[in-house]
Amino acid sequence: MSQKVLLNAKEVNIILHRLACQLIEKHNDFSNTVLIGLQPRGVFLANRIAKILREDYKVKNIQLGHLDITFYRDDFRRGDKPLEANKTEINFIVEDKNVVFIDDVLYTGRSIRSALTAIQSFGRPKQIELLTLIDRRFSRHLPIQPDYRGRQVDVINNEKVKVHWLENENEDSVYLIEK
Repeated sequence: MSQKVLLNAKEVNIILHRLACQLIEKHNDFSNTVLIGLQPRGVFLANRIAKILREDYKVKNIQLGHLDITFYRDDFRRGDKPLEANKTEINFIVEDKNVVFIDDVLYTGRSIRSALTAIQSFGRPKQIELLTLIDRRFSRHLPIQPDYRGRQVDVINNEKVKVHWLENENEDSVYLIEK
């Protein structure tokens, strides 16, 4: 198994700031916008984006939540081992809000489809957008595209994209791993 660095820490930081700026351009003061990180890996990205918006760009109205999609997945009964759910933390109303789903890698689109179903339990958003750090564009099973993308990569099926976060793996980087 070999791996190649797609993004180093400096490049990840630049991309995070660019994504934050794109959100500001679209949502201005965030008074009617909420950010929702998809469990488990999108939470790291969502937390980082929210921190950059608050600390570096002084946006005051950031509402951040975490959404678990485990039991909304269309494949959750297909594995041999029982799935472990993560925690959903949405302490605000999504009814008639602009919702920005945040996930680290957009691959088949199935996680986003699950998130679209799961969010309905919390109300009916006015609009839903998608922000991803990595867009694997040739692997989609569903017609889902990101509104904000950090980097688009062309990956063949025997390759995997792995995002490492400082908070979890002690480094910010993105790797292309050949199986």
